[in-house]
Amino acid sequence: MSRSTATAFAPASMGNVGVGFDILGLSVSALGDRVTLHRRSDRQVLIQRVAGVVTELPREASKNTAGKALESMIASLGLDYGFDVELDKGIPLGSGLGGSAASAVAAVVAANALVEAPVSALELLRFAAQGEAVASGSVHLDNIAPSLFGGLILTVGLDHPRIKRIPVPAGLRAVIVHPHLVLSTKEARRILKTTVELSDVVWQTANLAGFLAACYTSDLVLLQEAFLDVMIEPQRQVLIPGFSAVKAAALGAGALGATIAGAGPTVFAFALEDTASDVQAAMVSAFAAHGLASDAWISPLDQEGARLLP
Repeated sequence: MSRSTATAFAPASMGNVGVGFDILGLSVSALGDRVTLHRRSDRQVLIQRVAGVVTELPREASKNTAGKALESMIASLGLDYGFDVELDKGIPLGSGLGGSAASAVAAVVAANALVEAPVSALELLRFAAQGEAVASGSVHLDNIAPSLFGGLILTVGLDHPRIKRIPVPAGLRAVIVHPHLVLSTKEARRILKTTVELSDVVWQTANLAGFLAACYTSDLVLLQEAFLDVMIEPQRQVLIPGFSAVKAAALGAGALGATIAGAGPTVFAFALEDTASDVQAAMVSAFAAHGLASDAWISPLDQEGARLLP
């Protein structure tokens, strides 16, 4: 093989998308992670460098999402070589923006360019999911899938997942506001109840169906009415100071809806292009009123997903 090094980029992602806990996710163009791999003559995976907005990550491969994903790939494909890994983190730690997923995705996409027989994207999904589980404590695909495939993604099943890209109404933007606060996915999962009221299940199911129908038909009125998480958001919002005020500010400035990005603490809103700046300013101001500085982005959905870089 002539190629011994490769670099891949994987975009940030937001799991759940409010109404689709663990099954819906979307990717955004505003930020992401890069991973550079160099082939080794042995089967080891060594994390050689971590740089960017996060530098304090586990250097032991089995405890690092990119490293674990690569170990899974090496074992499954029976590779007789390994990789030196360089991580360039563009996604804040514990932000709800899929940083652990993006590192795992970028790693397996880069590795796929260095193997003699590249595998399918679905195979890469499985390897990356094993890596992401290191951070989240369980296998779920709502960050991995959109970061890998791009766009708004519905995933059905875990052992043999089916991936469906959902169309997005023209002009829709994600307004992303990340307060300077770290919230681990494991912590955000621990507070969730193990049982749910039947009435809430029916309500949430109707909202999910309505949201998907709105996306397919570009029905913004239905999208606005259906974009309401009645099961997870009410439980997790207590972990985010000022959440209710931030959501109210977004809606008051013209957002079609607002909710928690993944496990949080990032909050995101759907808005049309001509109102997105007002929505962003209102959300940032609301966090500031609760003593939290924040970073903010306005982003279209990243339709390309993970890709190799020159």
